[in-house]
Amino acid sequence: MSVLDKRLSELQEGEKAEILSLSPSFQGAMRRRLMDLGFVKGSIVQIDLASPMNNPIAYLVRGATIALRKEQADCIFVRQINEEIPKENE
Repeated sequence: MSVLDKRLSELQEGEKAEILSLSPSFQGAMRRRLMDLGFVKGSIVQIDLASPMNNPIAYLVRGATIALRKEQADCIFVRQINEEIPKENE
């Protein structure tokens, strides 16, 4: 992984990332579900809403808001895109 490559769970509010892959160890129905929801290579993802304890976090992907637990987001590899997203209160 390069410097800008990381796990989705490491993404910070205001950052955008492109999905690179799902972990090969992440198999079965959950892998298929994530792919059906748009977590596929090339999709752009960003944090939409974080819970008070940051678990789960709602991600915006392909126009839909999807909540994932940290364990699920750990299995998604992304590449950060260098454009910052303006925060609502700015």
